[in-house]
Amino acid sequence: QVQLVESGGGLVQPGGSLRLSCAASRSISSISTMAWYRQTPGNERELVATVTSDGSTNYADSVKGRFTISRDNAKNTVSLQMNSLKPEDTAVYYCYAKHLIFTTWGQGTQVTVSS
Repeated sequence: QVQLVESGGGLVQPGGSLRLSCAASRSISSISTMAWYRQTPGNERELVATVTSDGSTNYADSVKGRFTISRDNAKNTVSLQMNSLKPEDTAVYYCYAKHLIFTTWGQGTQVTVSS
């Protein structure tokens, strides 16, 4: 079972950028889907972006045009470049991996967008 560790969260002003990284404990080249989710207090975890093993990507409408997900199979990492950040992007961001019936979550990293 792969383990995931997120990094790169922090405090940023509205309009700023952050890059989140997710490091996997083993090769991700065979993992069908890698994704980023986010969660705010009292709400369910929501999908932000996905990237499949063939490189196909999908985004939530709320982040389209501002966020970019990418995976580097050689480095076993998945990244989320977040630009033009808004206060409503404030959340704990989680890395997620799914392959066949197996799913794995990272521990999360806090992103706070505030002036």
